[in-house]
Parts: sequence; C-alpha cells; structure tokens
Amino acid sequence: MDKKIEETREFLQTIGMPKAQQADICCYVILAMAGIKPDMSWSEATNEWIRIHDIIQFVNTFYGMSYAENSRETFRKQALHRFRTAALIEDNGKVTNSPNYRYRLTEETVKMLRTMETSAWKESIKRFLCYHEKLIDLYASKKKMTMMPVNINGESFKFSTGKHNELQKAIIEEFAPRFAPNSECLYVGDTIEKDLVKNVEKLKVLGFEITLHDKMPDVVLYREDKNWIYFVESVTSVGPMDPKRILEITEMTKDVTAGKIFVTAFLDFRTYKKFAEELAWETEVWIAEMPEHMIHLNGDRFMGPR
Repeated sequence: MDKKIEETREFLQTIGMPKAQQADICCYVILAMAGIKPDMSWSEATNEWIRIHDIIQFVNTFYGMSYAENSRETFRKQALHRFRTAALIEDNGKVTNSPNYRYRLTEETVKMLRTMETSAWKESIKRFLCYHEKLIDLYASKKKMTMMPVNINGESFKFSTGKHNELQKAIIEEFAPRFAPNSECLYVGDTIEKDLVKNVEKLKVLGFEITLHDKMPDVVLYREDKNWIYFVESVTSVGPMDPKRILEITEMTKDVTAGKIFVTAFLDFRTYKKFAEELAWETEVWIAEMPEHMIHLNGDRFMGPR
C-alpha cells in the first residue's frame, strides 16, 4: 500500500510539482484517478471521468483511509485545481456545482503512468517534461475557450460557461444600461469562482451585512444618482424573487437606507411562465430575450424603490 503512495510521490516530485502537491492526499488523488489499487500494476492505469465523491470512496475503500465527504474542498483545492493547472488532469467543462462535473487524467498523463516500473519510464518522463509547457498552454487555452468574456464596471472579466452565467452576463450588459443606467455592479458571483466581483467596502458603507455567498442575490447593482440598490436574481432553474427570498434579502439589508428594487431575470418567456405564480408582488421581472421591456408586478406605480 505504502509502495504505491511512494511511487506516486516520486512521480509528482520528478515532474516538478511543489512540495504541497506531493502530500499523501495528492498521491491518493492520482491513484484513484488512475484506478490503481495497492496490488495492481501501473500498466493497468485508466483515465475514466470521475467525481470527487468517487475519489474519496476509492481511497477509503482500497487504501484504508477515512476521508469524510466534507473534505471535498480540500481535495479540490490542494490536489485537483493544482493538477489541472499543471495539465496532469482535465475537467469536462461543466459548472463546478453540477452533479455531472467530472475530472480525468489527461491522455498524456495516463500514458506516462502506464510506463512506471518499466524500462520505458525514464524516456517517458523525459518526453513529458519536454512537452509539459506546451501541454499546460494547450489545456489552459482549451479551458479559456469555454469562458465567456463579460464587461463589469468597465473592466474585462470571464464567466465560466452555462445558462446561469449567460443570463448574469445579460443582466450586466443588457439590463443594467437600460434600467439601471450609470449603476455600479457591487456584487456578482460566478458558478465556479464564487465571488467574481465583490465590493465589500461599498456594500458595508451602504449598510450591507456581508454574509455567505449562497445568501447573496446573484447580482447587486447600485445607482448613486437615485440612491437605488437593485437585487437581481438570475433564474434558469431555481430561486426567483418569491416572498421567502425577499424576506432573506430584507433581513440581510435591514441597515441599508438606499431604495431597494427586487428584480427576477429570466433568459426567456418560457422560463418566466414556469415561475410566474411564485413571484412576489412589488417586484420587477426582466426577460433577456425581450431586453427592452420589463414586467412590473404591482399596480400603483412603475419601477422605483418602495
């Protein structure tokens, strides 16, 4: 059992991974992703798509460890993120919190691992190191191609792909100029990089209680000339501005004196119809496929804080 871990550690050391990425947890990740059990030969290495959950199960079952499910973040940050940057592994491009998100060893990595303990090992490592920089660029550009550029407060950012972020991009680039002119984006999350933009200082000055990511509205815009703050939920599958959500945001912003505007954004009319019954009164609706218009769920006035 220890032999496999030491061989993996030696491999990580040889290809130049930093000390922190030679730790046991990182060795276990490589072993699990290659499907190598203690009694197996490296020539049997595979590179099936697997989840972090599968890695933890594999390590606990075959290497006698007892990692808990809540250690997923440690696996992700210490091993998987670093290995992906080093082009040892790749992901399938889904959003991180998708149940279909998977990682696998790259073809180049698995081919190299299969030669471990054979006469071809030294040559294999040499060839890998020779091409390593190119591989890093190749896999990084593959990743970049699946990113969406977005302009936030005059700066360029990149959203990971997916419907939710597509809608957030539309909120910032299409909704804001029309219905929140000259507003500043104080907060927007990305499905992968949770807090893409987070102006903590400004939010605190406005009286915001900065809480956990999952309680924040998807997009927070502030319009200084009117002293209006827009809370926008980007809804593709869950989470419209229903009465419960309004209560949560009101609670989080009880010290905010700026006028509050609650907006639910949808990509298309079909999704809006699906959620129409859940929406709270005195909120606004914006649909990206008809960006010039808004639906005001109130009777006595058009958009403005209440």
